[in-house]
Amino acid sequence: MLGLTNFIKYHKTPLLFIVLSSIFYLSFAYDLVRTDVTKLLLLYAGLFVFAFQIIKTTGFYTSTTRSTSFRLLVIAAILFRLLFLFAIPNLSQDFYRFIWDGQMILAGFNPYLTTPDFQMEMGMLSNFPNQVELYEGMGALSASHYTNYPPLNQLCFVLANLFPGKSILSSVIGMRLLIIAADIGTLYFGKKLLERLKLPSNRIFWYILNPFIIIELTGNIHFEGVMIFFLVWSLYLLHSGKWKWAAVVLACSISVKLIPLMFLPLFFWWFTTERKDASTELSMTTLFKFYIIVGIITILLFLPFFSMEFVTNYSETVGLWFGNFEFNASIYYLARAIGYAITGFNEIAVIGKILPVISLLIILGFSFLKKNTTIPELTTSILLAFSCYLFLSTTVHPWYIATLVMLCIFTNYRFPLVWSLVVVLSYLAYSNASNSENPWLIILEYGIVYSVFFWELFQKKRPSIN
Repeated sequence: MLGLTNFIKYHKTPLLFIVLSSIFYLSFAYDLVRTDVTKLLLLYAGLFVFAFQIIKTTGFYTSTTRSTSFRLLVIAAILFRLLFLFAIPNLSQDFYRFIWDGQMILAGFNPYLTTPDFQMEMGMLSNFPNQVELYEGMGALSASHYTNYPPLNQLCFVLANLFPGKSILSSVIGMRLLIIAADIGTLYFGKKLLERLKLPSNRIFWYILNPFIIIELTGNIHFEGVMIFFLVWSLYLLHSGKWKWAAVVLACSISVKLIPLMFLPLFFWWFTTERKDASTELSMTTLFKFYIIVGIITILLFLPFFSMEFVTNYSETVGLWFGNFEFNASIYYLARAIGYAITGFNEIAVIGKILPVISLLIILGFSFLKKNTTIPELTTSILLAFSCYLFLSTTVHPWYIATLVMLCIFTNYRFPLVWSLVVVLSYLAYSNASNSENPWLIILEYGIVYSVFFWELFQKKRPSIN
């Protein structure tokens, strides 16, 4: 009892902010509609203030309270996620398609070969719970296209649908538990990697306690969290000299989301430059073997779904994101405006082919012109290359920047943390009946992000968060 009293006495301030955060998270999860702009912004901004105060006031920086404070922060991070457990996501409807794909596999169908529209035209399936509700919930855009979620992501959908119960909520709970487990894994390997790099281990909480991460991944159910877990685990194994296992785990990350595929060229210097800390012989041959392992494991994971029809459907669906969809973009919107001024038409079909080429050239530049021979150098290159990719993209959903938030803790860049705060402005597009974006809000969001980005990029000495 005395120990509990002393604990409360020395941690009363962070405990107060944890209680306040819990109240705000509960309101966010169970009493918010995305059209209520004022409430959305107030809750979101308040949670960021509370998160900063929790990390700041726990005494994590002092050796005398370090162990206790770490446990308190971990408990808070898990608690905040569990508060969402029984809530239906209120900012995204993607989870309906996740459940649909999982039910398709359980019913014995390949989810890559048919669209929900086609399946509904074929008639109802007796072993497909909530088929109508899922179809109506995912929306017309998702229902009219083939799935683009890789095989390990599909496995997550299947596991979620195996959670006890036949309701949509039971599947939501199953998906949330998987994402929470992945975040705990990211916490574990992220902290260990920071310690091995002799970087402040408390940096991990700028990811794990970030309200954006909690809301977008656990709250809105996006599996970037699972992808990030495998990516961080792979980086940890790579730093430990276990490059073969790092390749296997990286393939798992790719098989959750395809994003890490674009990071592969950035490993070039890691394997072709001898380093004092290298625990294994490095060479072009090793690099080639690394790529071979990644490729073989990725192909094996896709193999159960493979057919020529799958290849056609999947490639077309992935291509749609470059040539058909647009949301919360920056440079693309400028290019689109120029295209309108010149031709009078939306030139997304043309611009959508040019911008990926520019992104590829930037990635190759970071791969071969910058020697990424340490984890901080490697993660910095991945961070900057992926940031440029997002700056040039036609579609930037909020959860896309979760990877940047994770990567930045291994670098001296902090603009992803700022972006994780202001990206909420993109949700204001849902405040009107037509779901149209306000260009002034886009300018405000990216004006802040680019200002911090270029300030950090060009200053000689970037301050770090300890």
